[in-house]
Amino acid sequence: MNKTDVAFTPALELAHSIRKKELSPLELTQLYLERIEKLDAKLGSFSYVATKEALADAKNKTEQLAKIKDPSQLPPFFGIPTAIKDLYAVAGMPCSYGNITLKDNITDYDEGLVTRIKQAGFIILGKTATSEFGSLPYTESPGLSPSRNPWNLDYTSGGSSGGAAAAVAAGLIPMAPGSDGGGSVRGPAFCCGLVGLKPSRGRISNAPVGDYQGGIATHGCLTRNVTDTAALLDILAGYITGDPYWLSDPEISFDDATKKPGDRLKIAFATAVAPTGEAVPIIKQQVQDLAEILTSLGHSLREACPDFTPLVEPFTKIWQAGVTIFPIPEVALNPMNRWLKQNAGTVGDYLKALHQMLIISRQIVAFFEDFDVLLLPTYLQPPLKVGEWSDLSPQETLTKIIDWIIPCPAFNATGQPAIAIPTGFTDKGLPVGVQLIGKPNAEATILNLAYEIEKIKPWAQNKPTLDF
Repeated sequence: MNKTDVAFTPALELAHSIRKKELSPLELTQLYLERIEKLDAKLGSFSYVATKEALADAKNKTEQLAKIKDPSQLPPFFGIPTAIKDLYAVAGMPCSYGNITLKDNITDYDEGLVTRIKQAGFIILGKTATSEFGSLPYTESPGLSPSRNPWNLDYTSGGSSGGAAAAVAAGLIPMAPGSDGGGSVRGPAFCCGLVGLKPSRGRISNAPVGDYQGGIATHGCLTRNVTDTAALLDILAGYITGDPYWLSDPEISFDDATKKPGDRLKIAFATAVAPTGEAVPIIKQQVQDLAEILTSLGHSLREACPDFTPLVEPFTKIWQAGVTIFPIPEVALNPMNRWLKQNAGTVGDYLKALHQMLIISRQIVAFFEDFDVLLLPTYLQPPLKVGEWSDLSPQETLTKIIDWIIPCPAFNATGQPAIAIPTGFTDKGLPVGVQLIGKPNAEATILNLAYEIEKIKPWAQNKPTLDF
């Protein structure tokens, strides 16, 4: 197998090769670091590359591997490189939150997520780029390189987990954690042709920082296939003391639940989302084609969708409030975040919006009393060009953002699990796809359904032509 094939090999397969001692952690780390050095100057997927630390960890793990008699006892992702989104702390590494004035902010602790990443045996290659404070669905912070789409560098990789998605799609790492507070995992997965899972609220801990936006944000997974996603969720999931939300551990692993024969499901689908309207034709066709495939597999399909109109105003207010917690002078913010902060309103406005969001969320969850899964577009339009909205006013940009990402935020509000999967390409060669939304606490259902779809429409063999 040549180096390019290795770079695009799913993480579980790489972990198996390491256990069989066909591949060493050091060889794999060197391979990915070489690709980062060659490709990332134009791609902009990393905000910081921890070359020295990663190589030291890889050498240590390679020595461990040589000495161990039973490799099956190793952690599940022993020796597999990954990277952490630059909203989250890794001890000894900078955490800039996508803001250039914080580029030298070195953190002295690990997020709970990072602790679990390390316990699972991963090697951390650095930090992936994010939009400033994770607030925007494109990764273009002033003074920093924009994160570009590996399928076409003129287009965005999405946001706020845009760097993570670009890195996985370009074969710079085999999988990555991200976070999703309004589509920030699912949107980059859509833009870059990946699987992107936003799990249920309380599935993955936000320790030690906790929550400050009514539970809309959660960590998630970006991978090239569904089984990698399930396996990554298995190691990230679980309560940490003091969490404000928690779920019971599943009876069987998500990996096992994904692969078992699935039930025939009652599935709602829609190609239009109120208040915005229809998806563009190429994305509308993805939903319709998949609905036909699912019907042929014995699932029961009916066209239906909740009305998201009442949720737009309160969700927007809660999202805006997130920018206000960072003690950064307004002059150091990008223009969009500056405007959001200036118009965030009072504490009373926030609490009123939170109350409204909770009421409307109950109504949306009630929709699922009649359905197991909802099939929707991930976004209503294909990826936009880098800088496409840079000349618009903040108010105009906000309208554009809502019209693009409208299928996603409702399920951050409700806390339901949702998985984005790639299903096709535009005539410009850009990925597009759909999302599957499950009942609360039903990651296993949507992972199992996504796996069933993946066997019929395999996408992991698709990879961009990286000739830059």
